[in-house]
Amino acid sequence: MYEIKEDFTTPLFYYEVIGTQRVNGKTLKTYSTSPRTFFASFKTYGGTESTVNGLLAVEDTATIKTWYDPMFASGARVKLAGTDQYYEIIGEPEDVEQRHKYSVFKVRRIKGGA
Repeated sequence: MYEIKEDFTTPLFYYEVIGTQRVNGKTLKTYSTSPRTFFASFKTYGGTESTVNGLLAVEDTATIKTWYDPMFASGARVKLAGTDQYYEIIGEPEDVEQRHKYSVFKVRRIKGGA
């Protein structure tokens, strides 16, 4: 049976998507204003490297491992407690071995906004 070795000691806030709308061809999401707190293992591993137009780009990503909760959904936001760092959940969170014990998902940092 799969067991996660890390401790779930990092406090995070979860903001679920409560609505979407299309504006000028772009989908804008509305998030909850009262986040839920959860504890997890938060590892960045230095981000994700990719080559774009011949240039090396490093995207701020992290892997989150925590207790299973059906609230976790793709597109929702997670915020590190005590910081202004917001992350968006990439893809569907994994229910490890379909046992409803652990969730593992990848997040991408949201920053900028020109």
